[in-house]
Amino acid sequence: VFMINCQWTPEELEHHLDAEAKRYIAQNDIQLYTINAIDLAIEIGMGKRTNTILQSAFFSLAGVIPQDDAIKYMKDAATKSYMKKGQEMVDRNHKAIDLGASAYTRIEVPAEWANASDEAAVDELKGRPELVKQVREVMEPVGNMNGDSLPVSAFVDYADGQFEQGAAAYEKRGVAVSVPVWDPAKCIQCNQCSYVCPHATIRPFALTEEEAAAAPESCILVPAKGKAAAGLQYTLVISPLDCMGCEVCVGQCPTDSLSMAPAEGQLAQQAAFDYCVDNVAPKPQLEDATVKGSQFKQPLLEFSGACAGCAETAYARLVTQLFGDRMYVANATGCSSIWGGPAATSPYTVNKDGHGPAWSNSLFEDNAEHGLGMLLGYEAVRDTLVARTENLLAAEGASAEAKEAAQAWLDARGDAEASKATAAAYIAELEKIAAGECAEGAANAQAILDNKEYLTKKSVWIFGGDGWAYDIGYGGLDHVLASGEDVNVFVFDTEVYSNTGGQASKASNIGQVAQFAAAGKDIKKKSLAEIAMAYGYVYVAQVAMGAKPAQTVKAIAEAEAYPGPSLIIGYSPCEMHSIKGGMANCQDEMKRAVDCGYWNLYRFNPAAPAGKKFILDSKEPAGGYREFLMNEARYSRLTREFPDRAENLFERSEEAAMERYQHLVDLKAMYDKE
Repeated sequence: VFMINCQWTPEELEHHLDAEAKRYIAQNDIQLYTINAIDLAIEIGMGKRTNTILQSAFFSLAGVIPQDDAIKYMKDAATKSYMKKGQEMVDRNHKAIDLGASAYTRIEVPAEWANASDEAAVDELKGRPELVKQVREVMEPVGNMNGDSLPVSAFVDYADGQFEQGAAAYEKRGVAVSVPVWDPAKCIQCNQCSYVCPHATIRPFALTEEEAAAAPESCILVPAKGKAAAGLQYTLVISPLDCMGCEVCVGQCPTDSLSMAPAEGQLAQQAAFDYCVDNVAPKPQLEDATVKGSQFKQPLLEFSGACAGCAETAYARLVTQLFGDRMYVANATGCSSIWGGPAATSPYTVNKDGHGPAWSNSLFEDNAEHGLGMLLGYEAVRDTLVARTENLLAAEGASAEAKEAAQAWLDARGDAEASKATAAAYIAELEKIAAGECAEGAANAQAILDNKEYLTKKSVWIFGGDGWAYDIGYGGLDHVLASGEDVNVFVFDTEVYSNTGGQASKASNIGQVAQFAAAGKDIKKKSLAEIAMAYGYVYVAQVAMGAKPAQTVKAIAEAEAYPGPSLIIGYSPCEMHSIKGGMANCQDEMKRAVDCGYWNLYRFNPAAPAGKKFILDSKEPAGGYREFLMNEARYSRLTREFPDRAENLFERSEEAAMERYQHLVDLKAMYDKE
């Protein structure tokens, strides 16, 4: 028995199944059924969750136990599993079980399917040869569940663990039931939709007259706004085959310029997206470290397998837009290693020059040390380049042009953009020397060219979740921050061990229900940011993208520019929080958290002048703290299971939040006096 969950009619199914599937079904006498659990789930208020409907249909068709018994056992299990989320959730699941038991349709398999002819071969994949090879020989077989058939020889090129960047762009999974549709008449071109997109599937572009003329018909163009964009055409393109349908962009749009529509009717948008990605050149005059300007930069993290609506990927994607072409990432084991480094399908990618983040995952407990090691190794190579460049300057046979380029690079090597610009001219001169007749000079020049990628100043980042930063890897993190070295740490704070199923961490707050805190955590959240601030020479920021978008990008830019250790902690709503309305409300939930005082925004910059070292970006809490807690089942479930304890813990949590804000106000006053 084979059941397909789809929205297709029996007639449409004929066109969607490929020849191989048809032959297999017909030749093996398989009973074929379809079920539209997608629409059923929406109708009964289950959103995108079809699993309960499908499970009920399975037991109905499989007949492994009597159907009445199966329904009873499933309803008992649903009551036990979902009562913590309220009776309404239990009732929805019970209804899903009843519907699933009979919502499927038997499809008569045509006899001609047994001899179905294969379709014409698809176009050859385009891209870097080494990446296409990886996609064809490893990613596609694994994605098609044929990984066990791969020979050892298929992995020889990847024996050291290195995979090509950018393979995720070839997946085109098409998993979204509905995708965004853009209304340019309402759009103010703020780019906030792209700014919050977890999967980089909605992007703004500015096109020249020539680029606009060659664009496909599905690419909607309007005059770009702003003096710097004079003469350019603006478009907002969506990749329906990569979109996860999370709806975060729709909720973020301040002018209701985006709405959701069935994905099947929006596939023409793919041509516009692909054209812009492949053919529209960067517009440096529009790119800067602002909410709008950052989104004209190419995201070098795209199409990850993270949960729909994920906050972590939105933060990480933004960092790659600002620094990705010269970026090293040491990643702690956890959610960010799962969506960041699945074998053969890397969502981290490269630009048209082949430059992108170099990403590595070591262990859970030593990630900070791993990142520091990246920096020290890079600096050791760079020290050698400096010494060789000084040798070139001292050489009698070097031309004036070569010495000028060498000196320019030496002077600029500590500045990211300046080192990039001077490196290009320096490399051109080195290539001339390497091809020259002076053996000694040629060898020295070639040695520099062999490591030319190190000429541009790198941006070293350490990514991880709160389980790593607050708990298991804290000792290493503290060591790295104390070192004074120029590393940047970004903590995705979900306040729980998300990847391992929802265990409490030291980032979990008072009253939060999690594994190992079933009756609500009774100890307040660890103040990791203030611990780091105590050193006095660590840049520290707490951010929440959905609460104050400009503050987030400003903090990231300041942290990277600071010539020492930096720590950014980003509030990251998660599936584990069970937010009412789901992760479509991820960014809104950040705003609620900040408005009520649950999460505070601030920046501590040791390099800033007196009176500006500590900036408190949060306003005084506006109330609604208890309402915020009740909007998330990780808190609200406690009121049903331990109501008296819930009242006590929630009261303590709110008191602690108000005291924390006043403490930050006092802290600001103290720094302002210095």
